[in-house]
Amino acid sequence: MSKKDDKSEQFDEFVKINKWDGTAVKHALDDAVKNALFATRPHLKEQFGLINTRLILCTLAVGVAVMAHGWDFTHPFPESKPVLMFCVVGYFALMGVLTLHTTFREKGTFAVATEKMPSGERRLWEASSDMKKYNDKYTLVLSIKDTKSLKETSSVKSCASFIDANGIVLDNHVANEVNRLYNTLSIEKKEK
Repeated sequence: MSKKDDKSEQFDEFVKINKWDGTAVKHALDDAVKNALFATRPHLKEQFGLINTRLILCTLAVGVAVMAHGWDFTHPFPESKPVLMFCVVGYFALMGVLTLHTTFREKGTFAVATEKMPSGERRLWEASSDMKKYNDKYTLVLSIKDTKSLKETSSVKSCASFIDANGIVLDNHVANEVNRLYNTLSIEKKEK
C-alpha cells in the first residue's frame, strides 16, 4: 500500500461535520450511536419495520398520484373528475397516516434491533434521539421491550461532549455513552 492509500484510509475513519449545523450534528451523532450499538454486539439483529412502514406509505401515496396523472392523461379533465377527487382524498389521507406514524410511532427512533434470549424470548431494543433547534443538548434514549415490560434510560449531554473543536465526531466518547446506557438496561433486566 502506498502512503497516499494510508492517508485516505485514515481520513475515512473520521466523520467531520459542520458543528454549527444542528441537523447535521444530530444525524452524525445518530449514526455514531447506531455504529456503536451494533459494532460490539453481534447478537443484536437490526430490524427495519419502522422504515419499511414509512416506505410503504410513501410508495402508496406516489402510486395514487401516478394513477391520478395517468387517468387524467388518458381521460381528459371533465371525464376524470371523480377519479381525480378520489386520488386527491386518498393522497392526503395517506400523507396524514404517514405524519401520524412518524410523529407518534417513530418519535425520533433511528435504530431498532432484536435480541434472542437463550430462553427463546425476544427483546426489542430501540434507540431514539432528540436535539432541539438552537440547543446544544443531545438527548439519547435507549429502551428495551420484552413481553412483560418496557424499560428505558436516557442521557442528556452537550453535543460538545461528542464532537471536538474541529467538528470531528469522537466515536469513542459516543461508544462509552452507548455502552453505559446499554449496561444499565442489561443489569436492570438481569436483576428481575
